[in-house]
Amino acid sequence: MEQTSYTSRRGEIEHYFDRTAVQAWARLTSDAPVGRIRATVRAGRERMRATLLDWLPEDLHGARILDAGCGTGAFAVAAARRGASVLAIDLSATLVELAWQRLAQHLDVFSNGGHIEFRAGDMLSAELGTFDHVVAMDSLIHYETADAVRALSAWAPRITGSMLFTFAPRTPALAAMHAVGRWFPRGDRAPAIEPVAEGALRRELAHTLPHWHAARSARVASGFYTSQAMELRLA
Repeated sequence: MEQTSYTSRRGEIEHYFDRTAVQAWARLTSDAPVGRIRATVRAGRERMRATLLDWLPEDLHGARILDAGCGTGAFAVAAARRGASVLAIDLSATLVELAWQRLAQHLDVFSNGGHIEFRAGDMLSAELGTFDHVVAMDSLIHYETADAVRALSAWAPRITGSMLFTFAPRTPALAAMHAVGRWFPRGDRAPAIEPVAEGALRRELAHTLPHWHAARSARVASGFYTSQAMELRLA
C-alpha cells in the first residue's frame, strides 16, 4: 500500500470517527433507541459479528486475536468471553476510550481467562506482534481492492491461523448509494465505502497470497447495511 495513499485515507477515517460521527457511532453501538435506518444497520452489524465469531473456535483459551478496527469493543468482549487474549486497536482514540469505559460493564470476561487490551493506533503496525487470528470487521471497507489486499498481506506473515475480514460487495444498490453520496458536501460525507467485486478480490488474493486460500464467505444484508465476510486460511 503506498504510504501517501494509506496515510491520507487513514487520516480521513480517523477524523470522521474521532470527531464528526463519534456521538452517532456511540449510540449505534449501544442499546439506546435509534431510528429505523440505524436500527437496520445495528441489526446487520450484530449478525455480522455473530458470523465472524462462529468462524472462530468455540474455545479460544490460549489464542491471541487482533481485533483490527475495534470501534467500541463489542467483538473483543465476545472473543474474550471465550478465553481469548485480544489486542483491540482502532484509529479513533475517542472510540477506544469509550471501549475502555464500556468494558467496566463486562468484567465477567475475565472470569473465563480472557484478556483485552484496547489501543489507539495503526492496525497494520508490525509492532503489534503475532496472532493466531486477525478479525477486521468493516475496517477495510473504505479501501479499494488492491489496498485491502495489501493490508491483508501486511498481516499474513504474523498470523498462524485465520484472517477474517469483511468487504462491501459490489451490488447495484450499493453502487447507487455510493454515487448519491458523492453529491453531498465534502464536510458532511463519511469516508466513502469502496464496493468490491468478489471475483476480482479472489483473483487478487490468489495472486498476492498464494499460501492462503479463501475458505468461507457469507453476506449479511439488513436494510441499509450490506457487508460480506471472507475467511482466509493457510493452504
